[in-house]
Amino acid sequence: MAQKRIYVLNGHPAAESLTGSVAQSYAKAAQDAGHEVRITHLHDLEFDPDYGFGGYENKKPLEPALEKVLADIEWSEHVVVATPMWWGGLPAKLKGVFDRAFLPGRTFDTRNTTMLGLPAPLLTGRTGRVFLMSDTPGWFFRIAYRNAMMVQIKKQILGFVGITPLKISHFNGASHPKPGRVDRWVKEAAKIGARAA
Repeated sequence: MAQKRIYVLNGHPAAESLTGSVAQSYAKAAQDAGHEVRITHLHDLEFDPDYGFGGYENKKPLEPALEKVLADIEWSEHVVVATPMWWGGLPAKLKGVFDRAFLPGRTFDTRNTTMLGLPAPLLTGRTGRVFLMSDTPGWFFRIAYRNAMMVQIKKQILGFVGITPLKISHFNGASHPKPGRVDRWVKEAAKIGARAA
């Protein structure tokens, strides 16, 4: 298997979490398999998640932490994001990374459009993987919520800027996991990491 450049973003705002364990398991297995890996932990990032006064004409300057995230994504060939689901969406700080860093001219081009009339993505050539931790069972996620958060991540955030194809691993029952389930999730993340998938 050819060596890949992989960027892993642990999207849990706490210093220690199940999400972080899954992200680190993936990163270690990928590195052990010979891939070049960079990992960022959301709790280490210092930036203002509020876009505030900014606009496309008057952009809010990016803090060094966000510049580093963008540089690592641009360096990578495969992007991995591990995130919990909170209130049906991403944690506010993780959403803030995308709100602040994914801007026109760097991640998409509003002056050029796709066949569908959408801004042209500028981060093409990268594949992706998302590890989604939630309490919501998969069947309820599909029937009641129509996989809304997955669609948002896959099509409206990462896919929008060109990170595609993107696969999602959904681990549910995260707050009160049954015995052995956490170990199984961590091992599953390692297996996927070893394949750089």
